[in-house]
Amino acid sequence: MTKRDEGKIADVIKKVVSIGVGAAFMTEEAVKNILGDIHLPKEILNGLMQNAKNAKDSFNESLREEVRGYLAKVDPTKLMDDLIERYDIEVNATLRFKTKNKAGDTANSKESAKEKV
Repeated sequence: MTKRDEGKIADVIKKVVSIGVGAAFMTEEAVKNILGDIHLPKEILNGLMQNAKNAKDSFNESLREEVRGYLAKVDPTKLMDDLIERYDIEVNATLRFKTKNKAGDTANSKESAKEKV
């Protein structure tokens, strides 16, 4: 094996490893496009795609469990008490009442037309 062949193999391995790590954050189509650039046997490509899918599913499940565990420990009453005690609450709102345009209501249509001019 020549130095050139070893360099190509090392580049392929680096790319496959980086795809494996990043695959949890990529769409399946993006992974396919990247892997399509690498000339590997179909069985290996299918295995990499399955590993990418499994990594993504595992990551999502772990994240879901962490969030669920955190939220299970949150006491909403205590949280609201803390918020009210620590912060002033300020509400800014705008309310507008507009007349409804009904089919066949010519008076409203004329008023609407005047307002637009």
